[in-house]
Amino acid sequence: MVVASFRCIGGSLSGIVVRGAHALGCGRQSYFTIFGSRRCGQHSSSRNESAAGFKLFDLSSHRALLRLNGSDTGPFLQGLLTHDMDCLLNKSRRSLYAHILNIQGRTLFDVVLYRLFERQDEPSILLECDCTVLDSLQKHLKTYKIRRKVSINPCTDLLLWAILPRDEDRDGLGASLTDENEMHKNIVFTPDPRTEAMGWRLLTERSMDAQEILPGSVVESIKEYHKHRYQKGVPEGVKDLPSGVALPLESNVVYLNGISFNKGCYIGQELTARTHHTGVIRKRLMPIHFTGSVPENGIPEGSDILTESGKSAGKYRTNEDDVGLGLIRLANASENLHIKTSNNVVMHLSASVPEWWPKDN
Repeated sequence: MVVASFRCIGGSLSGIVVRGAHALGCGRQSYFTIFGSRRCGQHSSSRNESAAGFKLFDLSSHRALLRLNGSDTGPFLQGLLTHDMDCLLNKSRRSLYAHILNIQGRTLFDVVLYRLFERQDEPSILLECDCTVLDSLQKHLKTYKIRRKVSINPCTDLLLWAILPRDEDRDGLGASLTDENEMHKNIVFTPDPRTEAMGWRLLTERSMDAQEILPGSVVESIKEYHKHRYQKGVPEGVKDLPSGVALPLESNVVYLNGISFNKGCYIGQELTARTHHTGVIRKRLMPIHFTGSVPENGIPEGSDILTESGKSAGKYRTNEDDVGLGLIRLANASENLHIKTSNNVVMHLSASVPEWWPKDN
């Protein structure tokens, strides 16, 4: 799968193109495209044929949005996030992945940030988080707000969608996302900032049907979205990243483009930077696959994952059917593993290395 997001000047773009965010007073045009093997200047295939290759997932039952406005928004978030806000505010990016840590350097919240085009002197940022911790995150942010000129409010008028291709190996994902009449209804369309394996994010007005933007696409269940994430080894939310427990480097925040080691200080930086520079990470969050059936009543969170000899190889985090995530000791990742429940039921599983991880790791 090939994904790109860029501004094309002096040439036409083939692929799926969104121009502007006029509903929010956008004063300029910004171009985002998805495409396969095509180049600028080539004709795209019909819109319906192309959109038929996409799966849509309504994330409203899983993720929520906060909206931050004000002249101090950038500096305020800069002191709380693992990533560098300058990448979002001063460059052409429209989205950013980051963690918010506690003072011990453990993850409290995983967030995706979206930049909206409004007033240049007052950045408007949408912050995506787990819907179950929306109130906690808002309270956490207001704790550090003090006298900064920042407003922090839930954003309930927009709908968040994940977009994935049905066939990850197909070429030529072409055709226009919108036409001129629909342009004002589309707010943000951008590649997922974490990894190409997660496709794209789309933010629309609640009154807008995403299938009108991608006619011929298919809306699928949130369960299938989670299964895709687990197969790819991408954590999202407090089930995957327990608040105050998960460590960002073990949770692959580097691989997921969620951290900057060149920015200034932020809460939790010291332990994170020290661990990174030692280069020693013995455990990582990895996809796990169960070879047998999983109990209907589920697996207790934090259950020990064991080797054949009974040695601890990690901790179970979560699953959807036969796929899930586990915090696995890298030294044991290639071994046959299992979980033994309290009633002595043994569930065999294996861990795998996602194909999108850097090849030298």
